[in-house]
Amino acid sequence: MTESKRVVVAAPRGYCAGVDRAVITVERALDLYGPPVYVRKQIVHNRHVVEDLEARGAIFVEELDEVPEGSTVVFSAHGVSPAVHAEAAERSLKTIDATCPLVTKVHSEARRFANQGLQILLIGHAGHEEVEGTAGEAPEHITLVETPEDVADVEIGDPAKVAWLSQTTLSVDETWETVGKLREKFPQLIDPPSDDICYATQNRQSAVKQIAADADLVIVVGSRNSSNSVRLVEVALEAGAKASHRVDNAGEIDEAWLEGVQSVGVTSGASVPDELVQGVLEFLQERGYPAAVEERLTEENLVFALPPELRRDLRRANA
Repeated sequence: MTESKRVVVAAPRGYCAGVDRAVITVERALDLYGPPVYVRKQIVHNRHVVEDLEARGAIFVEELDEVPEGSTVVFSAHGVSPAVHAEAAERSLKTIDATCPLVTKVHSEARRFANQGLQILLIGHAGHEEVEGTAGEAPEHITLVETPEDVADVEIGDPAKVAWLSQTTLSVDETWETVGKLREKFPQLIDPPSDDICYATQNRQSAVKQIAADADLVIVVGSRNSSNSVRLVEVALEAGAKASHRVDNAGEIDEAWLEGVQSVGVTSGASVPDELVQGVLEFLQERGYPAAVEERLTEENLVFALPPELRRDLRRANA
């Protein structure tokens, strides 16, 4: 009986302001300059977004030595280190920096703390592009702390001169657990001027908590390399969901997950187009579940301006 079944879709979900800005930046650059436009790393961590932009003429590369001299290259939303900017200048590349302004804020905090002679404990995941970009701002001042358990092994020359920063897409709860342990070990630990975890990451985690407690299953739409999507699965389970799985799209749902499941929650990471969520909701309806009910935690109205170098060229083209 479908009457006893329920599908709840969380809001906010999907695109955040930084992702929206980054994707539009590549689209506008393709329109303005014509293909190919090169993009260093994935512009955002979503396979479908990358494939759509590739179809329009974007070429994604891992490093700048793959970009022909004099070409246009867009830096991803996750940010790059000063060394990457310097390499681009050496190779006469036209750069458009689509780094999310919230990541840029963390970069500036890293430079400021380093200039004050502080050692910086950066909470984040080794190898993540955002962490590499932030660490590159002051490599000799930064120590990476990945989990609360890592705190025991952290050594600092002067415990009176230490501050913390974090990757913007982490689990809010786990980050505060890590900060708490750092503060126990280093009582004079200095906080950043504001919480580094981005508003969208926090909102999506709070929204999934709201729907998870009553859910037999929570489906999170997002790519494997999307840190904030992976966190949403963890947060859903911690908040009481009986099961939670991440999928890139409806085609990855295992029908065995639905056996005996009455209540399904659905959400998506901050780099996911909403049509992928709609595909999951249609998949569920085709299997006897009712139309989804949306539970909205809060409204998001933040919009970021396009990168200044792109705005300038758009103005010239329209003059």
